[in-house]
Amino acid sequence: MLSVVRVHLPSEIPIVGCEITPYVLLRLPSGVVSTDDVPEAAPADGYFMRFRIQSDRKVAICSVHPMEQATIQCLGCVKSKIPVAKSYHCSAKCFSDAWQHHRVLHERASSALNENGAEEEELFGRFGSTGSGVLSTTGSGSMSNLGQSPGLNNGPVPLYPSGTDKNSGETWYEVGRTRTYTPTADDIGHVLRFECVAVDAEKKVPIGPPTSIMTSRVIPAPTPTPRRLIQVNGDVLSHLDLDSQTSFGTFSVLSYNVLADAYATSDAYSYCPTWALSWTYRRQNLMREIIGYHADIICLQEVQLNHFEDFFAPELDKHGYQALYKKRTTEVYTGAPHAIDGCATFFRRDKFSHVKKYEVEFNKAAQSLTDAIIPSTQRRVALSRLIKDNVALIAVLEAKFGNHGTDNPGKRQLLCVANTHVNVHQDLKDVKLWEVQTLLKGLEKIAVSADIPMLVCGDFNSVPGSSPHGLLAMGKVDQLHPDLAIDPLGILRPASKLTHQLPLVSAYSSFARMVGVGYDLEHQRRRMDPATNEPLFTNCTRDFTGTVDYIFYTADSLSVESLLELLDEESLRKDTALPSPEWSSDHIALLAEFRCKPRIRRTHGGGTFFHGVWDLRRDGRSGSSGKDH
Repeated sequence: MLSVVRVHLPSEIPIVGCEITPYVLLRLPSGVVSTDDVPEAAPADGYFMRFRIQSDRKVAICSVHPMEQATIQCLGCVKSKIPVAKSYHCSAKCFSDAWQHHRVLHERASSALNENGAEEEELFGRFGSTGSGVLSTTGSGSMSNLGQSPGLNNGPVPLYPSGTDKNSGETWYEVGRTRTYTPTADDIGHVLRFECVAVDAEKKVPIGPPTSIMTSRVIPAPTPTPRRLIQVNGDVLSHLDLDSQTSFGTFSVLSYNVLADAYATSDAYSYCPTWALSWTYRRQNLMREIIGYHADIICLQEVQLNHFEDFFAPELDKHGYQALYKKRTTEVYTGAPHAIDGCATFFRRDKFSHVKKYEVEFNKAAQSLTDAIIPSTQRRVALSRLIKDNVALIAVLEAKFGNHGTDNPGKRQLLCVANTHVNVHQDLKDVKLWEVQTLLKGLEKIAVSADIPMLVCGDFNSVPGSSPHGLLAMGKVDQLHPDLAIDPLGILRPASKLTHQLPLVSAYSSFARMVGVGYDLEHQRRRMDPATNEPLFTNCTRDFTGTVDYIFYTADSLSVESLLELLDEESLRKDTALPSPEWSSDHIALLAEFRCKPRIRRTHGGGTFFHGVWDLRRDGRSGSSGKDH
């Protein structure tokens, strides 16, 4: 028959709002051990599983009518130290009808404790002498109205009858009859008990005693400290255009490595409580944080495929965002295929519409490169070094904001947003630089075809001063840079080719250019590295603290209006490092608000981008990326 082998909880501490699903290992009638549920609708050889979740909230039940919740309590019982369960009644009439039997309890208690008879008369004489059965719960003080007790009657009406454990005498309030349960604010401070038992499908009776497991006390969900937008008044690249009558629209962009669940292990982050590492907690905390930024465009990295489909896309859809996704190109699946992560870009439907999507697969670029420059006998070794399964997602969007007429295609505002995660080991500096160069060359091709503002967002795993950062920020790499000494495949030679023509500037370098004095300015300056004009850190773990995340923008077409304030390392170190109960990733979110500069359309030898874009929109194609998400 069906039996329970083992039950345990995925986290030791339940959190308000975080769904709890116990791990239940069953032995099926066939002898097979399985974690699959056996519901009543699909029994296994005549048996199914029944679940119940209870809370130890102090929900009192009537001592006379055990299926009814108590509303009044006899204070005489409390004073006489009579078992508290016998002091509860569901109504005044219930107490009046039971008084003759109930009074005997007090007489026995009084006799046993040699209590003063006059004192008992003071408590019960008026009620006992009436004989009318009339009782006011707010009058004589002989009864306590449970509705006045915040611990007893302020919660919701019970979903199911309460019960008293015969062994412990504890009162448990049944809150659910399903396998999963999401604690509410009413559960804070209380213990939850999960029960499961095999049931005979025909007789509807349990087979043996239930198996139960209890949680620690429920705690409220910690919330991240709100971060403010700081106005960048002194941005020398943009202040001349702030008053321009032809500058017509602002929008905000968020870039955030959310830490994939596959990497959020206790081995990697032993300083973070296991409950704060659980995906059920982190997803709630991350979504609360992301939604709170109200960004118009969201670029996320390390988004697992299953989490994109089951959580991020549907949740952000509720808030008005359209989603695009590109997973990493892992060719050999080990373990769960859905644990593969990738880049996800979201944009507000009321601010932008989707025009085109490009997918950059660095594996394909590596194959083309080795075919072109590596001897055939060395290609396998070269590919093993170059193939890291990284990708970039490039979206061309059309802005809906502004004061230009929609009937004039020549004045529509396009925006190109690149989102990438350059996840390459630090020892492979040549591969990391090559991937960044490959992405920039792809963006240059788009720029040649169109006069279009560009954003390059992501986790580049490259600190300020590294060759990838130099290539992004300066448009070239110093030919004497030490990173270029690591090039066993010759993919970086000649060094003079490591250039690009995009006028990219790091958004957060605007903090370093702010002029004036003030509390906000000084705080942000202290969180910037004066040598690099970048934040002191965007990634903060026990073993590493530094900046690897960036939002780059084309300074000839966009200007920075404001930036999300940076965090102070000292405030994060109270929990050792990231992630923590407050912040659910090992990275911090970056957010910049931009203004579109007046457009001066340039002529490129490659023709105009716009006609091709509108053609693609008319025939429903989305470039080489395949079906839109």
